[in-house]
Amino acid sequence: MYLSKRTYVKQWDFQKDEEKHQVTVKLANKVRKDIKPSRVTYVVEEMAYWRKANHIHNWFVENCQGGVDECQTSDVSLEQLVELKGFCEDVIEHKSDKYSSEILPTGSGFFFGGTEYDEYYYESCEETVGFINTIIKEEEGKPKGCYGGEYEYRASW
Repeated sequence: MYLSKRTYVKQWDFQKDEEKHQVTVKLANKVRKDIKPSRVTYVVEEMAYWRKANHIHNWFVENCQGGVDECQTSDVSLEQLVELKGFCEDVIEHKSDKYSSEILPTGSGFFFGGTEYDEYYYESCEETVGFINTIIKEEEGKPKGCYGGEYEYRASW
């Protein structure tokens, strides 16, 4: 399961030089000639990776994918990520099976891992809080005049 950030870096003729991004892709310190910087529209970064965190996956399915779980890519807003962070912080604070099952329930399925509210469940909640804290910090520190990232979630089995 992946959370990616897409940052728009397209260069336009009407932009001033100080408004243009400079994109360079290198392999072994040599510039790749087959990738043309003028054609790069987005830079995509992997912001989070989860393994067998079915409760996190379920949250994305229910809150960002309209209940449809077909390994599709779905848009996720920063506000939604902050909401997920809050749920994770709540279950970490309470560490109760009953509370966790109501706030951030587990789910079974293909390659989903265990459905217990155990150390792995809470570890993935802590990881998620860390991932989202990094995203929030980076969004606050983005250069003036730059748009924030566009976030996408995708499960892959």
